[in-house]
Amino acid sequence: MIVVTRLNTSRFAINPDLIERIQENPDTVVVMVNGATYVVTESMEEVIGLVMRYRASVVSTARLQGAESPSSGLPSHRPRTP
Repeated sequence: MIVVTRLNTSRFAINPDLIERIQENPDTVVVMVNGATYVVTESMEEVIGLVMRYRASVVSTARLQGAESPSSGLPSHRPRTP
């Protein structure tokens, strides 16, 4: 989840995987796949940065868990030896 701020300064979290698009004209509007719209104080670039950091943390966490647990079920990227 990413945390963003409404115009009335209340903060809330949204699932970045459900964002359809982000518009800026002049306010930033986050449009979700279900049609819900949220006007937020963050700029478009800030929201994109939040989404990028969220996704990077998901990948990083998955890699760390895979390294800690070799029998995690994740495919191995090590070359096979005959």
